[in-house]
Amino acid sequence: MKKWNAVLAALLLFFPFTLAGSSSPLIIGIDADMSGGSAKAGQSIYRGTLLAVNEINARGGLLGRQLHLEVRDHRGNPARGLANMKEFAAMPDLLAVMGGLHTPVALAELPLVHEHGILFLIPWAAGTDIVDNAHDPSFVFRVSVRDADAGDYLIGKVQEAGYKKPGLLLEQTGWGRSNEQAMRRAMEEKKMQKAGVRWFHWGAQNMTPQILSLKDAGADVIMLVANAPEGLALVRSMAALPCEKRLPIVSHWGITGGDFANEAGDLLHDISLYVLQTFSFSAAPVPEKADHLFALYKKEYPTTTLPEDIPASPGLAHAYDLVHLLAKATKAAGTSEKRAVRDSLETLLSHEGVMGNYSPPFTPQRHDALNSDSFITACFNKKGNIVPCQITPAKRQSERCQ
Repeated sequence: MKKWNAVLAALLLFFPFTLAGSSSPLIIGIDADMSGGSAKAGQSIYRGTLLAVNEINARGGLLGRQLHLEVRDHRGNPARGLANMKEFAAMPDLLAVMGGLHTPVALAELPLVHEHGILFLIPWAAGTDIVDNAHDPSFVFRVSVRDADAGDYLIGKVQEAGYKKPGLLLEQTGWGRSNEQAMRRAMEEKKMQKAGVRWFHWGAQNMTPQILSLKDAGADVIMLVANAPEGLALVRSMAALPCEKRLPIVSHWGITGGDFANEAGDLLHDISLYVLQTFSFSAAPVPEKADHLFALYKKEYPTTTLPEDIPASPGLAHAYDLVHLLAKATKAAGTSEKRAVRDSLETLLSHEGVMGNYSPPFTPQRHDALNSDSFITACFNKKGNIVPCQITPAKRQSERCQ
């Protein structure tokens, strides 16, 4: 009898924790810049994640459990990112972590991600090596730009517009180096002349020396890889030059992750600037899906009046789709165990998302869901909103100074 009482006591001690664990929310972490120079991107990622989580929870949750968001702010700092990832690794109900804009942060986190088997979802950071990493199995899945594709796409677009000799202006980080490799390879394949590469560090305030150096080397267009603060420094430096010394700028999308347009203001009218994008509500891949996403957004954030007023909308769309892909894979796996969900993500057959029909979204050999078919070039309109546009042909650039 004493033995049975001891067993019963042990069971009573065990079961409350078991029941609490099975009904407690599943956690999706967000590790992004929420307060620094690229906070607009972090905000868009958070909001896209939240809208998808709200939808799933309203339908009863996932495997009978609600989803809960835990947000951490790395402010673009790899050390803070590592500290955040250690926090997430200690959460027993963690399902996945959504990353942010910064490639250097994501690259620094990869060893810890794979040490703990954390599902790492990438809705923005574009560095090729984030996904093409040395880890097997890889726990990283991305719905975003991939630099290897972006470099080829952007160089192809400037060539189509008649430019002959691009000059590269890149941030001195893993993201900048990733793009140097991609753009150099694209220029070699397309047999384009090279004006060379000029670098800058985070926090750079004056880009005039780099601009003039590239112009002296014969550059007729600048290929920019920067985030919002340094992109703003380039715009100010370019606009301060005499018109005949200015060069058109074709930029990777990092500049759109902060308050770039508001801070640049009317200077944007004095230069030629084009930027890579994947999503625009005004030219959505699946209009009815975009309309649904905007309806969700307006319900959650009722002060928004127009879709084009939503900042950094690609992050919103990518994060929204990633959460639904995660949910579909978790349901298919029948468990929230991260290795099983990882394997399930590789075997999903299709998903109708905001970014289009993923068919399939991922495979064992490919953890990037998007390719250059999703890319568009865009400009800033008079309101500072990003709208699709074509790069002005090289032969017409001189008209700006007449």
